[in-house]
Amino acid sequence: MNADKYAKFQAMPFTDRNWPNQQIYQAPIWCSTDLRDGNQALANPMSVATKHAFFNLLVKIGFKEIEVAFPSASEIDFQFVRELIEEDRIPSDVTIGAITQARSHLIEKTFEAFKGAKRVIIHLYNPTAPRWREVVYQKTKAEMIDMAVSATAQIKALALANPETEWVFQYSPETFSATEIDFSLAICEAVVACWQPTPAQPMILNLPATVELSTPNHYADQIEWMHRHLANRDAIYLSVHPHNDRGTGVAAAELAVTAGAERIEGCLFGNGERTGNVDLVTLAMNLYSQGIDPKLDFSQIDEIKTAVETFTNLPVHPRHPYAGDLVYTAFSGSHQDAIKKGFAAQAPDQPWSVPYLPIDPKDVGRNYEAVIVVNSQSGKGGIAWVLEQQFHYRLPRAFQAAFAQFVQQESDRTGIAQTPAQIHQLFEQYFRPTSPLLALNPDSAYQFKAHQLEICLIHQSNIVELSSQGSGPLHALLNALNQYFSKDAEIIQYEEHAIERGASANAVCYVELSHPDGKLSQGIGQHEDIVAASFYALLNAFAALIDVKNEEKSKY
Repeated sequence: MNADKYAKFQAMPFTDRNWPNQQIYQAPIWCSTDLRDGNQALANPMSVATKHAFFNLLVKIGFKEIEVAFPSASEIDFQFVRELIEEDRIPSDVTIGAITQARSHLIEKTFEAFKGAKRVIIHLYNPTAPRWREVVYQKTKAEMIDMAVSATAQIKALALANPETEWVFQYSPETFSATEIDFSLAICEAVVACWQPTPAQPMILNLPATVELSTPNHYADQIEWMHRHLANRDAIYLSVHPHNDRGTGVAAAELAVTAGAERIEGCLFGNGERTGNVDLVTLAMNLYSQGIDPKLDFSQIDEIKTAVETFTNLPVHPRHPYAGDLVYTAFSGSHQDAIKKGFAAQAPDQPWSVPYLPIDPKDVGRNYEAVIVVNSQSGKGGIAWVLEQQFHYRLPRAFQAAFAQFVQQESDRTGIAQTPAQIHQLFEQYFRPTSPLLALNPDSAYQFKAHQLEICLIHQSNIVELSSQGSGPLHALLNALNQYFSKDAEIIQYEEHAIERGASANAVCYVELSHPDGKLSQGIGQHEDIVAASFYALLNAFAALIDVKNEEKSKY
């Protein structure tokens, strides 16, 4: 690699820039170019039917300006525009548009395509950057200005000849990002002078980073310089069309708005030529995450993502901001623990502030099931989150630590993430085995009177009748088990909660035991009767204590 072969961009000729001190307080005017710029970047361009479906999606999201075609370059685009107009498919508050080169016959074809439409943006462009002028077109600056002005005059005349349509004029100096700034100003002002916009009937001046060649702050400098120097500024909507060649299209667009831009063109999920246009989903959701209404609705982002993937045959990356399958998912144990604690601390009436989650996944139609996924990198916090969110178990901390080791061993063994259903299955296996070593005899009820417990158990398929005293039923059962098995276990933790609300609520009990030899064990019990639930929890914990086959499982 030889970096010396590439030219360095030059800093803008002013130092009193204002954009670094500005903030964005409202959404810009959005213009989707998915059906034009996005479409021409596809290996297999969209059919008319697909373009209709995509157009309907853009309208549903909330776009009010949609560049629908390049009708002078494609018969499919021409047909699509005619169907939109003739079949009255354009909502009254939506303005459609098309792009055209500065060539007479192409301009005429574009007007033919839009005949009968209510409101149309005619988007004219011609090249302005040195390499395009000198090599591609072999024209001087004066000739390029003449090309732009002549085309503008033709569009103006055709607009006057078709007064049934409200015509909005847009001009783009192509490769503005690579054009000398003084020449950009000169050609733009020549076009503006020809069109003669007014504050009541403004035009759009679009300054594209046709190829992204510099850092976002340099693009912001270019936009602010034009914003300051343009005559008739109050009769101009200043628009930007950033591409993403350097991977900083979103930053460039945001800084351009702070520099004076009022309108942004781009595509959903950043489709477009080369590395794509600026991503309008990310831009809009960035505003939303700062408490600003983006005026676009991405509340069902998975449906939108699936539709766009179908229309374009391009996948959305699983790490794509806001929309990727994994962007709200934490695998790391420390991240999971922070998220779990953040959710517990998040008050409904307070601004969103959960670690590692810049927005609430529910705001884009996601549920919390995928927020934490358990694999070999996960810790106790993530596993506890899954059990609480999906199955309503609130494991005490010691239970979390013990169970996490068991789950991690399974993840290491399989090498894959554990689904909530698999975690629940491991939970039952660990805390409530299907063939327990100790269990209540289902054919015999226990009795506790005057601090005396009479109970019938099943131990290794044998019926065992026990009797003991205690301050309460659970204490009496522990004394009975210690006497029968010659143990000296103690209850060091007991917790309980309802697992469901209402009259059908079951009680869940958590019992942790210790033994003089240092062994610890846990058990969980669930039953509609709180005493029976506590008995099951104690029996499961005691079984783990005396089961030599589970010696390692009971240590942590």
